Formats: sequence, structure tokens, C-alpha cells
Amino acid sequence: MEDFAQVDALFGPIPSPGGVSPVEKLLNEFEAHEAKEDRALEFYKQTMAHMPSQVTRFLMQMIVSDEEKHRAVMHAMVSTLRGSLTWTRPPDSLGAAGEPSSGTGNLREVTEQFIGLEKEGIREYKNLVKESSGYYHGLFKVLLDGMIRDSEKHVKLLEFLKESLKD
Repeated sequence: MEDFAQVDALFGPIPSPGGVSPVEKLLNEFEAHEAKEDRALEFYKQTMAHMPSQVTRFLMQMIVSDEEKHRAVMHAMVSTLRGSLTWTRPPDSLGAAGEPSSGTGNLREVTEQFIGLEKEGIREYKNLVKESSGYYHGLFKVLLDGMIRDSEKHVKLLEFLKESLKD
């Protein structure tokens, strides 16, 4: 039997007096944020084009790359919510979060290794922060701290994936 977990979102709480369901309200908020992300990304790109310093352009490019990832994530969440409301599964949606994927045997086996690699990387980055403290007016520390946060995020994503691959 097909999984209709998404239906819970449709038949959860009763629509508000304004006639908009909680899921529609959430979708509207996500869409508004997605539009802001688009405008911010364009502003960053325009600003970066006028930066005279190589370091400044490098840092702005890092931000632009992150903003592009944020936009892609937000778009996938919007598509997923929209699909729940229309009982469809748009190709750019996340599908049913947590549903087992086919052909994940190898990934199931190596997920724990990936988590270990990320945690090892975090330890190494922290050592590099100590060793490079004071270099280039603290720039290396800022960059390494960002890499630590990224690796911590990767651990959380991999732990979620590991849980979803059980069964």
C-alpha cells in the first residue's frame, strides 16, 4: 500500500478563521523567504563584482556559494510543501522525508564511516585553529570556524540519513 504520510499535513489542524490552513500559511512563509533569498543572492553578486580586493571577493564568493545552497534547500522545501497541498510529488521536492530509498545498501554500510571522517575533520580543524591563531588578522580562524560548523552540519545530516536507512 502506498504511503500517505503527507496527507497528515492536509488533515491536521483545522484551517484558521481566515480560511488559510496552517500548511498553506507555512508554504506562504517559505515562499516569501525564498523570494528574499533570491533578492539577497542577486545583491551579493552585484556587490561582489565591484570588490577591488582579492580577499574580499574570495569571502563574498564563499557567501554567494552558501546563499545558492540555501536557495536550493528552500526551493526543495517549498516544492515539498506545495506537493503535499496538491497531492503530487514535484520532481524538485524532497519526496516523503524519511522514506527508505532503493539501492541504499552500500550507503547504509558507509554512513558510519562518513560520520567518523567528519568528526575526525572537526578535530583536525580545531587543532589548525589553535596553530594558526593570529595569522592574517584572524582570517584563518574565521574560515576554519566556518568549516567546523559545516562539518558539524554534515554529521547531523549523516545521522539523519543513517536513521532513515534503518529497516
